[in-house]
Amino acid sequence: MTAQTETIEAPPKSSIQKVVFASLIGTAVEWYDFFLYGSAAALVFGTLFFPESDPLTATMLAFGTYALGFVARPLGGVVFGHFGDKVGRKKMLVVALFVMGIATVGIGLLPTYASIGIAAPLLLLACRLLQGFAVGGEWGGAVLMAAEHGDPEHRGFWASWPQAGVPLGNLLATGVLFILAAVQSDATFEAWGWRIPFLLSAVLVFIGLWVRMTLEESPVFEEAKSEIADKGETSTHMPLFEVIKNYPKEVLIAMGMRMAENISYYIFTIVVLAYAKEYLEVSTDLILKMLLIAAAFQFFLIPALGALSDRIGRRPMYMTGAIGVGVWSFFFFGLIDTMEPGKVLLAIVVGLFFHSLMYAPQAAFFSELFGTSVRYTGASVGYQLASIFAGALAPIIALQLLGSVEEKNTTAVAIYVSIASVISVVAVLFAKETAKTSLRHDRVVPGAHK
Repeated sequence: MTAQTETIEAPPKSSIQKVVFASLIGTAVEWYDFFLYGSAAALVFGTLFFPESDPLTATMLAFGTYALGFVARPLGGVVFGHFGDKVGRKKMLVVALFVMGIATVGIGLLPTYASIGIAAPLLLLACRLLQGFAVGGEWGGAVLMAAEHGDPEHRGFWASWPQAGVPLGNLLATGVLFILAAVQSDATFEAWGWRIPFLLSAVLVFIGLWVRMTLEESPVFEEAKSEIADKGETSTHMPLFEVIKNYPKEVLIAMGMRMAENISYYIFTIVVLAYAKEYLEVSTDLILKMLLIAAAFQFFLIPALGALSDRIGRRPMYMTGAIGVGVWSFFFFGLIDTMEPGKVLLAIVVGLFFHSLMYAPQAAFFSELFGTSVRYTGASVGYQLASIFAGALAPIIALQLLGSVEEKNTTAVAIYVSIASVISVVAVLFAKETAKTSLRHDRVVPGAHK
């Protein structure tokens, strides 16, 4: 059945606000944990877990373990998506947050290479894979809870709040690192101070779990589950296979749209830390401070742009953002090279503005591409599978393209981002405008939600 205008009454505003708050808090905690690893990989993991390599190679090896977290994300998306489409969004969100908490606290307790040798990076890798698995299941459930509880007229706004949890998580992670850098010496931070942010995750996870346990299940999902049961298809309902059969184009479109968004974000927020430390050989305090300000800016920007996407549509905003990051990448490193606070802030803020033009409408856009009975799986697979080719490899490819410290090549990195932008622009051209359409549609269960 094709998408149509929503006809049933929207849930009370207070219930939507509760769902959005729970999705925001849980997502912020998940991404605090995930980003914390990336920042630590840029700052200390190379030295602590790969000490036998030269500094630049050690940083690349640390980013290698960072990348493997992305490899685990599609698996998390499939597993959590499968059960999220069969038993419910809420239960899977609780499990995802719990798994992330275990992995992150585990990193904070790990002995280093100096203590246990090769076992240290192997244990670090295991924890990173768990993090990736949990994040793979987190995103789809969080945005669907917000999207499926919200009304179609404001879905872009409501669904953008879990997206805002990403810069909020980055804000928390960068903020903790910045405070520690301010009160500790580099030697103290490298010796034990880096563990504090990971152990603090336990408190944040507890808060997130408590909030999520109070949620009600998505009403749209409950309807689809009941219809599948009425048709006697509960036991044969296999979301992943049904996505491959019924929504292959949508998965490819989602993957293509993710390329510019995902790659540019990690260039602007993670690679820039390694760039300052290894190539400019300066303190990362300034970069951390500017990232802190930029993350706060993006946190408020995303919901505003989500609301704008309800008015002008998802496609024009996404297109503008994809083109914008490609163009801005040619100016980004030149501004960072100055190490002047105003110019560094301008580089990061403008980059994240163009990124937000894509990221704000993305949650609603991807949710609207797939039918209810496979929405968790479809959105998660499209979103997370792209991460292997985008965010996972972005830091490694960027460092390779930059080359030696003596003859760094920032233009090559800009061209890399531009290629990703072209891929995303093409994907947007193949996508249909989905703003204000009904989420009560399904190709898997013919006649559903009529």
